[in-house]
Amino acid sequence: MIKRAWKAFWRPSMKWGLGVLLIGGIFVGVLGWNGLHYAMEKTSGLEFCVSCHSMRDNVYPEYVQSIHFKNPAGVQAECADCHERKTGLAAYVDKFNAWRDIWGEIRGTIDTPEKFEQNRLRLAKQVWKHMEETDSATCRSCHDFAHMDFDKQKPEAAKQMQTAMQNGDTCISCHKGIAHKLPDMAAGYKALFNDLVAASSDFSPKTGDVVYPLETTEFFLEEPKDGKGKAAGKVLSATPLKVVDKDGDWLKVEAEGWQQEGAERMLYANQGKRIFAVALTPAAANEVKKGETKPDADTGQNWTDVIATGWVKNEKMTADADKLWDYGSEMYSASCGSCHALPDTKHYLANQWIGTLNAMKRFAPLDDEQFRFLQKYVQLHAKDMEGGHE
Repeated sequence: MIKRAWKAFWRPSMKWGLGVLLIGGIFVGVLGWNGLHYAMEKTSGLEFCVSCHSMRDNVYPEYVQSIHFKNPAGVQAECADCHERKTGLAAYVDKFNAWRDIWGEIRGTIDTPEKFEQNRLRLAKQVWKHMEETDSATCRSCHDFAHMDFDKQKPEAAKQMQTAMQNGDTCISCHKGIAHKLPDMAAGYKALFNDLVAASSDFSPKTGDVVYPLETTEFFLEEPKDGKGKAAGKVLSATPLKVVDKDGDWLKVEAEGWQQEGAERMLYANQGKRIFAVALTPAAANEVKKGETKPDADTGQNWTDVIATGWVKNEKMTADADKLWDYGSEMYSASCGSCHALPDTKHYLANQWIGTLNAMKRFAPLDDEQFRFLQKYVQLHAKDMEGGHE
């Protein structure tokens, strides 16, 4: 059948001359090509973009308040100027991808303000990801490092711009929330944390399992009777604990870490790395099982490999390290990637991350528990943490 169709396609016409067919084909081609471009032009205008009520009622009011809509120079950037590349195959790819918004309107995914807000973070991440992958090509169609007069910018802005230019950063790394309201950046990692907590409610680890507390939890040398007892310390979140026994809601665990000479009350995740694992009372610090003592190559300080054995309550625990680190990654991205390019966690050494994060702590919307977890996450994924107690 395919063969017959192929022959019919190439068979000379018995009714029309070759010239007529050629001219007709050119006419149809030109008409189709211009029709396509006319359609692309009409569907790229502001009027078309806000013809859907989900766009008109949600993002358009934000856009008209932005500098891209109204500014002293009178130069306006419309929806397509930021969301669609203008040349080559890229223009068609972006136009095709834009139909997802129409499909979302048809399906009713974002057809109310409440639904739109629920999806705002997801939608924003899609746009940011696309801009990162294209090196903010639509931004660069107007803004170009090479033509910026840094002397006429505010000193801090000029400094940041020149740093970004030298590092090869892309526009969207720093300039989120320019034309639209920033989503609730915390919503993503809070949802992941809530999922972990929900899963922990019926989590029943077995002997030999390795579990991680989601939050700081009390540590007891002896199993508390009737839930009462004096804590011998605290296990910080994301510290790996090996289950060696269990009794009802209580788990007997082993926490492996390192003690620094002169600071034995804290167990660290690795030798020479100030990654907090378990904080012990003076008496409990003397009860740990000690292994080999090694001098640190950089500082000469003595560090001892130890194991602390005790009891913790099986509450807000997980054995899924991957989901725990997904939570950490989302928290890191949301807390540290809104105002500037997000450095890779391996950009710094584990100990360097302490000062780096503390310098930015006042800008991060995190409570103390969350901040400690974030610090631990980036430290455990630092440049010098291959093969540590992760």
